[in-house]
Amino acid sequence: MDKKTAPMRVLLNFALLIGSAVSFNGEIDGENCPKKCNCHYFRTNWVVDCSERNMTTVPVDELSRNVNVEVYVLDMNGNNVAEVTPFPEGMHLRRLQMAHNLITSLNRSSFAGLAYLLDADFSFNRIADVDPESFSDSPGLITLELQNNPLKRVEGIFLNCRSLLYLDLSGCGIESLSEEFFFNTSALNRLDLSSNPLVEIEPGPFDHLENLEYLRFNNCQLKSVSPEAFASLRNLREIDLANNDLKMLDWKGVLSPLIRLERLNVRNSSVTNLPGDAFSENLYLRHLELADNELRHLDVGNTLGHNLHNLMSLDLSNCMLKDRLTEEAFVNASKLRVLHLDGNPLLASDLTAVLHHLPKLQIISLSNCELRRLPEAFQDLDNLQVLKISHNPLNDAFVGLLKPPKSLEYLDMSYCKLGHVGNDTFSKMTMLKRLILSGNELRKLERGIFANLTRLETLELERCDLEGPLNPEVFGDRRPYVNIRELKLGGNPLVVPKDLPVLPEQLAGLSILDLSDCEISSFSLNSFDNTPNLTNLNIRGNKIHSADGLSFLGRLRFLESLDIGDNALTSIRPSLFDGNPKLRYLNLIGNPFKCDCYIVDMWAWAERDEGDKHLLAGGRSAEFVAGSAKIKKSLTCAYGEKDYQKIISRNSSALDENLSSDNDDSTTKRTWAKYVDESNCPTK
Repeated sequence: MDKKTAPMRVLLNFALLIGSAVSFNGEIDGENCPKKCNCHYFRTNWVVDCSERNMTTVPVDELSRNVNVEVYVLDMNGNNVAEVTPFPEGMHLRRLQMAHNLITSLNRSSFAGLAYLLDADFSFNRIADVDPESFSDSPGLITLELQNNPLKRVEGIFLNCRSLLYLDLSGCGIESLSEEFFFNTSALNRLDLSSNPLVEIEPGPFDHLENLEYLRFNNCQLKSVSPEAFASLRNLREIDLANNDLKMLDWKGVLSPLIRLERLNVRNSSVTNLPGDAFSENLYLRHLELADNELRHLDVGNTLGHNLHNLMSLDLSNCMLKDRLTEEAFVNASKLRVLHLDGNPLLASDLTAVLHHLPKLQIISLSNCELRRLPEAFQDLDNLQVLKISHNPLNDAFVGLLKPPKSLEYLDMSYCKLGHVGNDTFSKMTMLKRLILSGNELRKLERGIFANLTRLETLELERCDLEGPLNPEVFGDRRPYVNIRELKLGGNPLVVPKDLPVLPEQLAGLSILDLSDCEISSFSLNSFDNTPNLTNLNIRGNKIHSADGLSFLGRLRFLESLDIGDNALTSIRPSLFDGNPKLRYLNLIGNPFKCDCYIVDMWAWAERDEGDKHLLAGGRSAEFVAGSAKIKKSLTCAYGEKDYQKIISRNSSALDENLSSDNDDSTTKRTWAKYVDESNCPTK
């Protein structure tokens, strides 16, 4: 570990330990939980979830009454809060999530009571002004997200926060950076400035960030970067310059100071020329992404192979390479493990010569390369584990041409215009663990086609025009079981047997099954009797309209994840899942549920009976993860017109506030959380 970064890493680990291993000193019951919010225990932390409730203020007063209760996470994402009122003194809040609100500024008085704050998220607001002292009373703040706010130009210091390790300022309309901008955030380890119209990077702003290891400038409209701009970033390990306009960049000048650089991404940055000495000082460069640039006449051997002796991963996808690859192209890049050449018109004969010099190659991707036949060198690559050759017009001639190495574990030959695959095609691929045949019009599979794939774990046959599930004969005489753990059959117009199991008994060990978008309207009680060990089942996007078509669930005792979203269900009851004691994830989003008391029962079942394990997708906010999506897809239901009128007439005063803040096209539509709050359904 570098001496300069060691203290920072220790601080990060210590702070995260505090945030995740704190003790529980109290319980928030229904009376003490702020109105309109849900309070629940997640891992070792208490979470107050007030997300997406049309709230205009933070429930500070209600939180003040619970100052002795250890609330560690407050989720206010997706509300209408315009101003953050001061928090109570002594609050042990670690994470504050206020993304997608209407906040216009940050100031010190609002956060003075948050001495234990570690993570704060104010992304997707309307923040123009940030008081540099905003978090002076939060000495342990590590993560701050401000992305997608219209920040005003800052002439001096942006923030006084020397503990900060991660700062996200992406999409903030920043056009320039002053020399003092990062002066008092010198501990920064990660900085995201992507999607700001910076256009050019001048010397000065980054001179104080000697600890910086990760820097993002993607989508910044960059046309110019001064050779002195990164002169102080000698500890930088990764830099992302993707999606810019860097055709005139002085590559050697900009990159020379970055002597510890390990990863460089300049994908889709209008690069048309790279000089032979562009990477001459970046001796530790291991991962280089040059994809989607017009490097028509790139001298691969001189620019890449000659200098980058430690290169392990290279992406030249869609670079419009016109010059033929010479046999010496990678002669000095013998450590190369990963090579992506997708989207370039290549000749099989050139590839055969080039690959002979890459004995350590483990992954090669040749998708969409206009190949009508394949290079003959694969059999000589003793370490090759992953081969991607999808979207090539190989047609049925493919089956007699592939000579893979015995080490091959992953083969993607999807969308290769195959109408037939012979039963001896995979006979020598005895180490294969994942096979992707999706997107080929196979319709039927020959007897014994998978017979020799004794180690196969994942089989993907999506959108292959298969009319029926797998026939047991495709596995030859292997009975009773095969080793396949994951099977994807989505997008096929499958005809499911009425009273028989969907899959053959050889697949008794199957854990993950995808039958999404298969036009299935119902399953029988016996549909999965041959696959009783399923833990993950995806049947979303079908035509299931009644819980009767899900009666099989009672026999899947090991089921942990179930996706039945985007079907036609209008009602669902907790009793349907009585036979699934291990269920931890249930996606029901996209079904046209009607608002009835079964919704309340489902909510209570997930919250109380199942221990509130974020069981319902869309029911709870996501765990705090820097840079992650802030607004979740919610479970919704709709009132019938008669029921809606009854609700209004019975309890109109209680609904006034909710109705006045609705933004839906129809006020009869509700999120489940909101319906539970306003319904008078009895709780069990």
